[in-house]
Amino acid sequence: MRDCCGLLTLKNEPGKNMGSVQLKVQGFVADVCSTLSYENSESSPVEAVFVFPMEEDSSVYDFHAEIGGVKIQAEIREKQEARDTYDDALSSGQQAFLLEESDESRDVFRLSVGSLPAGQKATVCLSYVTELAVEADGALRYCLPAILNPRYTPAGLCLPVLQAQSLTTPVSGASGGLVPYSLSFSAHLASPSGVAQVKSNCDLTPLEYLRDDKTQAQVSLSPGHKFDRDVELLVYYSHPHQPTAIVEGGLASATPGSLMGDPLVMVSLYPEFPAAASTPQSSCGEFIFLVDRSGSMDCPMSNMESGPMRIESARDTLLLLLKSLPLGCFFNIYGFGSHFEAFFPESVKYTQQTMDSALGKVKGMGADFGGTEILEPLKDIYSKACRPGHPRQLFVFTDGEVGNTKDVINEVKKHAGTHRCFTFGIGEGASTALIKGMARVGSGHPEFITGKDRMQPKVMQSLRFALQPAVNNIVLNWDVPAGLEVVPVSETPKVLFRGHRSILYAQLKGKFDESAVGLASLQYSLGDEPHKTEISFKLQSDKHTGLTTHRLAARTLICSLEEGGSVEGEGEDKEKVKERVVKISTEARVISTHTAFIAVNKDLNQAVQGPLIHRNMWPQRRSLRGQALSYSFMPQVEMLCDDQSDMFCGDVMYMDSGFNAMSYDTAPDAEVKEDPMLTLISLQKADGSWELNESLVSVFEKKEQEAISKMPAEVSDKAVWATVLALLWLHGFRADLKEEFLGKRASLKPCLEAGNRLLGCKVEPQTLAL
Repeated sequence: MRDCCGLLTLKNEPGKNMGSVQLKVQGFVADVCSTLSYENSESSPVEAVFVFPMEEDSSVYDFHAEIGGVKIQAEIREKQEARDTYDDALSSGQQAFLLEESDESRDVFRLSVGSLPAGQKATVCLSYVTELAVEADGALRYCLPAILNPRYTPAGLCLPVLQAQSLTTPVSGASGGLVPYSLSFSAHLASPSGVAQVKSNCDLTPLEYLRDDKTQAQVSLSPGHKFDRDVELLVYYSHPHQPTAIVEGGLASATPGSLMGDPLVMVSLYPEFPAAASTPQSSCGEFIFLVDRSGSMDCPMSNMESGPMRIESARDTLLLLLKSLPLGCFFNIYGFGSHFEAFFPESVKYTQQTMDSALGKVKGMGADFGGTEILEPLKDIYSKACRPGHPRQLFVFTDGEVGNTKDVINEVKKHAGTHRCFTFGIGEGASTALIKGMARVGSGHPEFITGKDRMQPKVMQSLRFALQPAVNNIVLNWDVPAGLEVVPVSETPKVLFRGHRSILYAQLKGKFDESAVGLASLQYSLGDEPHKTEISFKLQSDKHTGLTTHRLAARTLICSLEEGGSVEGEGEDKEKVKERVVKISTEARVISTHTAFIAVNKDLNQAVQGPLIHRNMWPQRRSLRGQALSYSFMPQVEMLCDDQSDMFCGDVMYMDSGFNAMSYDTAPDAEVKEDPMLTLISLQKADGSWELNESLVSVFEKKEQEAISKMPAEVSDKAVWATVLALLWLHGFRADLKEEFLGKRASLKPCLEAGNRLLGCKVEPQTLAL
């Protein structure tokens, strides 16, 4: 059977699909309207089932459809009630649409289009808002996912797991060639600090400024874009770390005193620790690296024609971290798949010998451990006692293809008091629910690695966060006029990192003068020293936000309730949590795990005639050179059933251990020149120095003898000379990465002038703090 994805006809040909996405970015919040049009070219009515990915923290607030010129507005209801309504509509020959979030993962949605007659067109439109992540270089990142990786079901569990890709990925036509869906994508950007530039992994039209002060701009995907990979947009503001506060008026039709009826304030703070307090710890910490070695890690990072495999990126990421650990700390490395293995029985002290031993094993790491079972190695790590005086930091590297996402997140949350969890999503299609969820409950930081271009600063940012001293006694205070009460919606942050954004939501109850001013103050302690970050804001409502703040706040509250209820709630408590989630979800029109959007075409004059054909998504991957990968499913089963209570029962399910039997139809790879930066990192010693040899000087495009001849006469140690050359090269030619190695260096001042002459750069002594 040929693996295809998309809506297929009886002749195994793709249906006619096209989509459009309109993105509005206001500050650090994105409002997205996504539209998909489909025409049923079959001779019988079709029930189309689309499964597609979405960012984990997205808040879907509107869904409607248009069929036969009639607009059908969806209502949000309790999930089982919505499913029953959908089933009843189809059984009576009516047309219906059902949009629901996965029970197991917040970043996966299922859209069912029921009873679409032969030859008829349908258009579905959904809208959502989301907070934009801040990258290590200050960019705001928006991602439009094109790929939903198959989710592996751990052994012994019976989970209804999704095995599909986005409705917008390429499909295989009858001839076997790729037939991409058409996509139009436009973005309107607005920020009072000014839009500096926009970058993307896809071709864009030139950035067009709509105002002379550059506070508004627009950009689009270039015509002819093939939606065969995630669309990543990086927006750079002139002053990205400015604290902001926005007050949004309540919904006039909502009940006064409710979340939607009262004004809300959204505060974004960037704590800046004093330089003395933010110095990285020199030798404290236990660092556990948990690396995905399942078969799916042997897939390409993206659908691009060339590029590294995921396991290669994981090895490079691990190399960066191992070379940057402080002397005297402890570390260990786990690999996991269907089983797991640790490099050392217990964490070992970080020395030149243990680092060399670990690096040798890292180089031999392959994607050869079968399925993706992360829960058991987590339990093994948590079962080991922490070392006194060495706070444990867990770093997880995975493509996120697991079906028990909530179980994994709950396990991390149980042990958040003794561990911090930093996560790296490797490759396109990594589960944002898993990567962000583990980091959120583990008081860490998530990163997504989709290529080598920005891997290094992302990795080092997470390590700097892990090395920062613990922040204690975090308290959020509000100073507002008399008669006004501030009710927090989001929890006070449990962890703070220098320069890391904290977003807080609060409800404003009571009467107040909109010309008055409020003050939000985040207080915390570093060691014995108290510190404070604050921002004042006008209580006047912003007229241009719509209900964005309310929708994001509702989603934040729902997620907090769901996560708290899933761990602590039992019996009646769980039911109470569900009732509250359903109430907030329906009032705010924001979808949740317990609710769904349902739309029924009640204006249809007669029932749809003929047998209803089910059409489901099928997974397809691309190899490194563009050929299709062949997956081995044991057995490969299409399960079609009428019982909607078994979530996603119509999708292909893994019944085996996963990806052990992949075949690649690819030509041998052409020789790829290694990144000189990674070469330099691989040559660094545990104490931060380098040895003078041919491998090192080749990074500088010099010969070893030439480097030796230029060494100052008063310097007798070649390692000192080699180290200053390495640091000069970093500062002179890779200044964007210079902070990665400043914590490890010898006394190098005598070599500075000679090194500048040899390398042809001009680095001042104060730059190296000499």
